[in-house]
Amino acid sequence: MMDAMIPSTSASRLPRPGRALALAACLGLSLVASVPAAAAFPAPHDLDPTKEHPRSSEGSFVTLRSGRILFEYSQFSGGQADHSPSAIAEIFSDDQGRTWSAPRVVVPTGAYQNIMSVSLLRLASGKLARFYAVKRNKWLDCHAVISISTDEGATWSEPRLVTDAPGYFVLNNDRVIQTASGRLIVPLGFHRSKSTADDESAWDGRALALWYYSDDEGASWKEADTWWGMPALSTSGLQEPGVVQLPDGSIYSWFRTDQGAQFESVSRDNGVTWSAPRATELKSPVSPASIKRLPASNTLIAVYNDHSGSVPAPPSPKQRAPLVARFSTDGARTWGPPETIESDLTGWYCYTSIHFTDDAVLLAYCAGNAEIGRLSRLRLRRIPLADLHPPKA
Repeated sequence: MMDAMIPSTSASRLPRPGRALALAACLGLSLVASVPAAAAFPAPHDLDPTKEHPRSSEGSFVTLRSGRILFEYSQFSGGQADHSPSAIAEIFSDDQGRTWSAPRVVVPTGAYQNIMSVSLLRLASGKLARFYAVKRNKWLDCHAVISISTDEGATWSEPRLVTDAPGYFVLNNDRVIQTASGRLIVPLGFHRSKSTADDESAWDGRALALWYYSDDEGASWKEADTWWGMPALSTSGLQEPGVVQLPDGSIYSWFRTDQGAQFESVSRDNGVTWSAPRATELKSPVSPASIKRLPASNTLIAVYNDHSGSVPAPPSPKQRAPLVARFSTDGARTWGPPETIESDLTGWYCYTSIHFTDDAVLLAYCAGNAEIGRLSRLRLRRIPLADLHPPKA
């Protein structure tokens, strides 16, 4: 690995809005516009699009035993579309996410049309697992694979399929979990093909929600007994599912939809059967949410695009802005007030990965716009947890 570190845009902490207002008052000045909430956080580390790599997007973090934090992500070449050629690239931080190394490719595209959407996971055995999606063509085939490392990411096993059935199975980034029992759960959105033509007309956007699980660290997989479609007229179905284990041991799953909100489903038998999907109070566009539990806590954090009206919302119901964090202390039944992370309503914020250090949360997400490409810029942000005001639970 490369040892040279590249500093973030700024290592110093920016003034809080309250401090700016107080200073203005002391100087007898008037501030007409308030400082955006995100300006209170340390400056982000951005991977901007280049001619060679027009898109860098969705990824996942893991902490090594040495304390080094790895972040792997989709590095595109030849285009910005989800089916453009892409490799898995890696950067690392030796200072808890304050600065990051230069990128290097760790999984080349190879014979595939595209590979993307990494999930990294520290297993209970101490091994590392790497999941990602592979496509042999553009619109007819997408599958999740798993590789294992026993030497802290220095080498990896040959990737194995999670599902071997034909079809288009979407696994989002930073989505796989291992439950307290040791079971791996992979949430998938299945999109049927309407023809054999490898073009967009063959792809059905109405996803079915599936879950696969493994009790032997991914050597073998079983499909959950339950699958669900959207219980309403929809053009999205139940897309891009995620999972998290709740304090009571049940498994909570959520989905992006075109119904104006994230939907949810719960398993009380470790991922074998799942309740009927229903709407949550997380009002959002057709955009994915990310949810994790805080370490040594019963508190959940959700990061998503809030269109509830609690914070300023864009005029377009499709815009993936603003980006907020909310907390739940009752197993996702209710959520606290939003904390704004990105307030630019012209931005496009989505596919967030969440990782924790001793005193901060690391977030990585797409942060593009209509001018540079909505999914083309990757942003890594380190936020002291205290600045997000999580409740204790």
